[in-house]
Amino acid sequence: MHLPEYAYIPGISQRHPETAFDALKSTALPGHNAAELAACDAFTAGIRFLHEGYYWESHEVLEAVWMRLPDGSTERAFVQGLIQLANGHLKLRMGRHKAALRLVGQARSLVPAESSSTIMTLKVVDVHQWINRLEADLILSL
Repeated sequence: MHLPEYAYIPGISQRHPETAFDALKSTALPGHNAAELAACDAFTAGIRFLHEGYYWESHEVLEAVWMRLPDGSTERAFVQGLIQLANGHLKLRMGRHKAALRLVGQARSLVPAESSSTIMTLKVVDVHQWINRLEADLILSL
């Protein structure tokens, strides 16, 4: 999987073509369980995009995974937390600090507090560190 040519930032860069991520999103298949979805290209690409600074793109492909997870499941809330984390980074990049802080709170509330657990192949403690790092970046940028 290749990284996109650029990270889309609303109001700053050109939006990707509507179908740019369809092949990745299509790997989140209906009927797949959480373990299968955690192994699909949409999820692995979404996490890579998050780490590499492609925040809009991360949201775009992780949403396909989120939509396939059962309502009310820990995994669905967890992936929603990852999406809010990506959105928070994007808002920071756009200079919308208040919105980014709100999204940090949402991400934190969606990721379970049990730091020793693993969800969707990710250690919860690591995800909380990512959230804390974004919050620290926000505070430094104020």
